[in-house]
Amino acid sequence: MQLRATLITADPARLEEAVRFVETDARKLVEGEPGNLGMSLKVNSTLGVAVVHSFWVSADAMRESDKHVRSTRETAADRASGTVSVETYRVASVVRVAPWASGGGVRVTRADADPSQLDTVVAAYEDTAVPWLTETAGFCGALFVAQQRTGRTVSETIWSDAAALAESRSVAAAIRVDTAAAADLAVRGLEEYSLLFSTVRPVPAE
Repeated sequence: MQLRATLITADPARLEEAVRFVETDARKLVEGEPGNLGMSLKVNSTLGVAVVHSFWVSADAMRESDKHVRSTRETAADRASGTVSVETYRVASVVRVAPWASGGGVRVTRADADPSQLDTVVAAYEDTAVPWLTETAGFCGALFVAQQRTGRTVSETIWSDAAALAESRSVAAAIRVDTAAAADLAVRGLEEYSLLFSTVRPVPAE
């Protein structure tokens, strides 16, 4: 499975305009493309940031879709007086123990790995982080994606609501330390969002 991640940074007062466009027009167009496996949208309204994920059955399907959906990114950014950037990843690991529902909390951890060791990194993540996460109250699922060329990785944990997200911060900090040590990861960023919707279908990772 492949992932296209679109980051929109906006005027917080106008973020809602971009969100409405993504939820209606953009979502209908993207999910109608051949090979699409669903979308998700999460926001940090205070900062004026929205992250759109679209999931694809293959890299070819993702590339082919771009010529048809590229304009939606520009429109969303224009409506929010913002900027837009895009990254693509391979979905390396997916865990789902409860629905990824609207109102959920999302924690995003960005880290760099040795590109030649990504298979080992994924195995370490699944052996170290996932068992601990599944025992934590409010945990709904996790997504781990990577870029083979750069070694850039992004892990997302999805929580039942904002309260569960907040309550998990100490546990998440301990998990980051252990996982970074086990997988030889350099953590580069930490973000939190509110999940507005997720329609990604439970297709096994590659």
